Amino acid sequence: MSRIPRRVASRRTFLRLGLLWMLCGAVFGLQLDASAAQTDSAAPPMKIGIVGSGKLGGTVGTLWVKAGHEVMFSSRHPEELKEMASKLGPRARVGTVSEAIAFGNVILLAVPYSALPQIGRENGSALAGKIVVDASNPVVRRDGAVAEEAVANGVGPTSLKYLPGVRYVRAFNPVGTAALERENHREGTPIGMPVAGDDAQAVKVASQLVRDAGFEPVVVPLSRAMAFAPGTPIFGKATPVDELRKYLGSAQ
Repeated sequence: MSRIPRRVASRRTFLRLGLLWMLCGAVFGLQLDASAAQTDSAAPPMKIGIVGSGKLGGTVGTLWVKAGHEVMFSSRHPEELKEMASKLGPRARVGTVSEAIAFGNVILLAVPYSALPQIGRENGSALAGKIVVDASNPVVRRDGAVAEEAVANGVGPTSLKYLPGVRYVRAFNPVGTAALERENHREGTPIGMPVAGDDAQAVKVASQLVRDAGFEPVVVPLSRAMAFAPGTPIFGKATPVDELRKYLGSAQ
């Protein structure tokens, strides 16, 4: 039986170890690339100011805090919000309306619709250029003339009249608070959330925030915002996303 010279055997061992090292490096490199891709694709936390932190604003803001965003809750009586914020941890804080608008890169309006003119007058320069997600509903019996104007001329144009210069989108207004609390991140077909806007970046950000809250965005132009306003068949309901797309005639 012939014996392999020691020098040849050593060379073969060296080559095998080298090949093994290269394979390990390739696998490790793929893992690093995958990790880097995940890091790059992960959306950074947003700073969100909530104007009107009652049932709707408080519920949506809570979902965003749990998703990792920084949220400042505000109302006319911010001291009443401190207990809620303290339970949510360090990503939640409380301030005045002007403080919340200054804090947030994105602003959620969850106030009676009649409050929009005053908010615009008092905070117009601070709001200019910011993404504003409007969840306020024009209800004539409650909001009076400004709601009548929205019904007659459309909620989008009317809101932009009182909030000039903002990057405006409507979302979170048609689904009730109880359904927001109960149906977020549900198994199976998600609940759809209409997102109406003409500013592409505002729509993109609002859609991400809808997903972060546990729902699936259904995007339509701002001109279609009255299709999910009070009095429409889907208002006040948690509609599965497939049904909502059919109702709104949206492919998204």
